[in-house]
Amino acid sequence: VFLFIEALADAGVKAGLARPVALELAAQTVKGAAAMQLATKTHPGVLKDQVTSPAGTTIAGVEALERHGFRYAAMSAVAAAHHRATEMGKAAAAQTVRSKEDKSSASSTS
Repeated sequence: VFLFIEALADAGVKAGLARPVALELAAQTVKGAAAMQLATKTHPGVLKDQVTSPAGTTIAGVEALERHGFRYAAMSAVAAAHHRATEMGKAAAAQTVRSKEDKSSASSTS
């Protein structure tokens, strides 16, 4: 999410906004969208449709995101993070077992 906010801010700077203004607008955009979804419990796709005008700016942005694989990239990022979390969990569990074995063997040799 931070990377997305940063990308939105960078786009704002590219469009001519000062960096602090672009960052504030990007963060407020994400905050507002999240607050609306949490408050209404409405599916994000429905909310997107509600704010998307025919031939408007939102649908132009949605098209660009879809053309560049935004949905796939987001889903792949979650899958990669899940995979890494699983690897880290297994490594931590193995370390715990080794530590218990080391303590057990140390106490039996004393």
